[in-house]
Amino acid sequence: MTTLATPNAQQHYDITEKDLPLHCPMPGMSLWDSHPRVFLPITQSANSQITCPYCGAEFTLKTTKAA
Repeated sequence: MTTLATPNAQQHYDITEKDLPLHCPMPGMSLWDSHPRVFLPITQSANSQITCPYCGAEFTLKTTKAA
């Protein structure tokens, strides 16, 4: 049996491009006691940060830089 993470347990999440399109709650979180899924347009944010309007969780898009 797979154990799901508690939704909205953290207030800040660092995400990468593999997590896009971003939505809250994120995959792997149980949804039964959380808010409705909302897609967050983090790639359109000027500072690569966005806040969920339901729970207030903050997301930061971490980009990988080519060497």
